[in-house]
Amino acid sequence: MTQTNLLLISGSLRGGSWNRKLVIEAARLFDGNPFMADLDLPLYSGDIEDRAGIPAKVRQFHAQIAAADAVAISTPEYNQSLSGVLKNVLDWVSRVDGNPWAEKPVAIMSAAAGRAGGARAQYSLRHALNPFQPRLLTGPEVMVAGPDGEFDAEGRLTDELYRNALSALMAKLKAETGCAARMAA
Repeated sequence: MTQTNLLLISGSLRGGSWNRKLVIEAARLFDGNPFMADLDLPLYSGDIEDRAGIPAKVRQFHAQIAAADAVAISTPEYNQSLSGVLKNVLDWVSRVDGNPWAEKPVAIMSAAAGRAGGARAQYSLRHALNPFQPRLLTGPEVMVAGPDGEFDAEGRLTDELYRNALSALMAKLKAETGCAARMAA
């Protein structure tokens, strides 16, 4: 039996970010074949596109989405919204032929310093993903508030409530990949 390909997307470029830790923890609980997206892309510009076409890194990200059976996205909350990094990759992907997001099972989570743990970022990310028509899971919601104290030295969540919610979300995402395979057949 082949393992399920899980694309991991952290909305933060910082290597030690809470959102990178959260999406890696999600992959551990998912128990599949995870691979991390590289979102370090140039800012979208029609001038770049006109001059040189779609950058190779954008095409690679597009192909990663297409190759994934499911996607887990963890977003920080910047100024009450998703990160510019995430918005930028969505803008770039929209310029490539084909829609790799269509009917793709997607789980969203967040880690943010505020008391709401990134709730507004998740809302804005759902809104930004809507034109692509993925199968966005509605829950359970995973919003890690004050994440600087929520991960141990190995990057694992220490709070039982967060671990349980993330585990349930990943189980639901895994079940959705079976649903996607049945729909494609």
